[in-house]
Amino acid sequence: MYDDFFGIEESEQYAFYRVPKLLFTSKRFQNLSTDAKMLYGLFLDRMALSQRNGWIDEQGRVYIIYTVENIMESLGCGNKKAVQLLSELENKANLILRKKQGLGKPNLIYLKKFTAAAGNGEGHFLKCENHISGSVEMETLGMSKGHGNNTDIKETDYSDTDLIFPSVCYGKESEGTDEFSQYYEYFYDQLEMEFLKKEFPYDVETLEVILRLIVEVMCSKRKQIRIASDDKPIEIVKSSFMKLNAEHIRFVMDGFRNNTTEVRNPKQYLLASIYNAPLTIGPYYSALYQHDRAMGKI
Repeated sequence: MYDDFFGIEESEQYAFYRVPKLLFTSKRFQNLSTDAKMLYGLFLDRMALSQRNGWIDEQGRVYIIYTVENIMESLGCGNKKAVQLLSELENKANLILRKKQGLGKPNLIYLKKFTAAAGNGEGHFLKCENHISGSVEMETLGMSKGHGNNTDIKETDYSDTDLIFPSVCYGKESEGTDEFSQYYEYFYDQLEMEFLKKEFPYDVETLEVILRLIVEVMCSKRKQIRIASDDKPIEIVKSSFMKLNAEHIRFVMDGFRNNTTEVRNPKQYLLASIYNAPLTIGPYYSALYQHDRAMGKI
């Protein structure tokens, strides 16, 4: 009987198409059809295949090949509908750019970042970075005993020169730019910061630091970032951050507040905790559930 329902973590066993939440919550995309939003998610999924095939132009922009016939098959629609959806994404939402090859060859499709405003800047194109696809493997950092998100303070004790942003006030490299504002808006909504600030009224400053850390990493042009004594490829870290939601931030906040060891570099501690959250939140709550069940608490 109960086998018909999902248990803890079971939903994570399956592959999913990832449609950005911003397409449904931002006013910029409120007039975009649901089918067009779904198609954009299919395009994002195809980006991983393009990277494996080396479909990258001389400017480092990844392109995909997704024909009208592919769209018709994927969405179960007719030719007219498929063409209309492509037009929506390109002309109405400015989320893609099609480039003709001629001689009967399929068009190349360039995806624009959904976090960007409706502009035509070259910097808004997705390049060889896997921010969305769940196919990027992430390494688990060293974790301390106790709360599953606590990071060993020995691995987070660095001087300011080791930080991705050396200033105490993060954001000197990108704050004030359009990209910073776009990512800030996206994650403020994605992480439900308005509700989190009400839930943690005495930790609003910490929540703001977390938000700014995430945005700074997403805006970074560096190839690597130092996290818990290891230099991680920035694409992998960005991919992890794009998976974050409000539950992950609650998990990070609980770990930070319940930590009993000395934290000499809170921002590096938080950075490592944020990075680890998508990997560790499931196993931690699963173990906690099993423990409470064994103790007869549930």
